Amino acid sequence: MAADIAAIMRSIEAFYDFTGRSVIHVGAGGGQFVGYAGRARKVLGVDPDADAVERLKAAVRQKRLEDRFTALHGDILTVTARADVVFFEFCLHEIVDPRAALRHARELAPEILVADHAPGSAWAWCMCEGEKVQRGWAAAEEAGLAQDRRFESVQRFHDYAELHAKVGALGECVIRRIADYRERTDFTVDMPYRVARLAG
Repeated sequence: MAADIAAIMRSIEAFYDFTGRSVIHVGAGGGQFVGYAGRARKVLGVDPDADAVERLKAAVRQKRLEDRFTALHGDILTVTARADVVFFEFCLHEIVDPRAALRHARELAPEILVADHAPGSAWAWCMCEGEKVQRGWAAAEEAGLAQDRRFESVQRFHDYAELHAKVGALGECVIRRIADYRERTDFTVDMPYRVARLAG
């Protein structure tokens, strides 16, 4: 990811203290955000993408977190484990029925934490995900927000080729929308995000 993942995770950890908590981490595939698990009591990382789960397992091994982090290939709706918090990592907008996912999360833990792209994000628009992002946050707001904060971030690229290599496989809609960057070098795309704790 061309965003500053470490900075994003610091923002999330400043917003929510994972220390000593058991966590169901939804959208954990890829393993970019697993560092916090060193402070958590135990984590169940869930992702429906099998390849991403393999990358997650590799990240967990690299950070030597196998004693507290378990990776699961699956859907949040199939999870029956209990925890202190369910953490949706930049994935609520990808879930077909975010309302159902949040309802199920309430059955698994007393707290729900959502980190996702903010509505109006230029990056989400480029990824053809603007409507999905709106739908995900509408579901979270409907469920009730106890705390909510917006953060600023960017995706940074050296040139169009780097951007295309990152996202070109996502389809024609994305390729059309990133065309405006074809002649640019050393550019950024705004990627604001929100972090929210749902009301209990």
